[in-house]
Amino acid sequence: MPDEALVATPGDAVAAAEEIGYPVVVKLCGAAIAHKTERGLVKLGLSDAAAVEAAAEEVLAEVQPGDGDGDGDVGLLVGSMVSGARELIAGFVRDDEFGPCVMLGIGGIFAEALGDVAFRLVPLDAGDAADLIDDLANQALLGPVRGEPPVDRQALIRILLALAEVGDGDDRIRSIDLNPLIVAGGVPVAVDALVELDG
Repeated sequence: MPDEALVATPGDAVAAAEEIGYPVVVKLCGAAIAHKTERGLVKLGLSDAAAVEAAAEEVLAEVQPGDGDGDGDVGLLVGSMVSGARELIAGFVRDDEFGPCVMLGIGGIFAEALGDVAFRLVPLDAGDAADLIDDLANQALLGPVRGEPPVDRQALIRILLALAEVGDGDDRIRSIDLNPLIVAGGVPVAVDALVELDG
C-alpha cells in the first residue's frame, strides 16, 4: 500500500502531503462511500500545497448530508501518487453457493472489455495462488510491458493469501475489493479498497 494519512481538514491534508512527499492523491473517505471515482471524490497528481488544499475543499464540498442516506462521517485520505501502465483487481467474496473465494483479474480501462477474471476456493495455499495467477488469459500483461518489469508474482501471491486469510478469518466479511492494484515497477500496489460487512 502507498504511504497515506487520514485527516479531517484541508490544512491537515497539506501537512500530510508535505510529510508524505509530492505528488499525492486526495480522496474523500467514509464508511458509506463505496464508489469514489464515479462521484469525483478522487483527485490525482497533486504537486503542491495549493493543489492539495483546493482538492480537499472540492471533495469536502461534495459530501452528501442526511440521516441514513448521506455520506455520514468522512475524512480526507492523502496518499502517495502511484503510477503504472497496468492495473489488476483482486478480492475476496463469500459466495452463497460456493463459499469463500479469492478473485484476481485484469483491471483498468480494459477490465470490462476483457472480462479476464479467475477464482479459487478458500482455504488457499501458495500453489493455489500461483495457479490462480496462471489462470488469467492475458499472461502477456503480467510480463515485461513498455519498459516496465514483469509483475512480481511472489508479491501478488502474498496479496492473494492475505485476502484469503483476512476474509475467511472473519465471518462478518462479505467481500473485499482491492481495485485497482496498480503495478508500479513490477510491484502490485493496492491504491483503493472496499470491505463489505454483513448487516
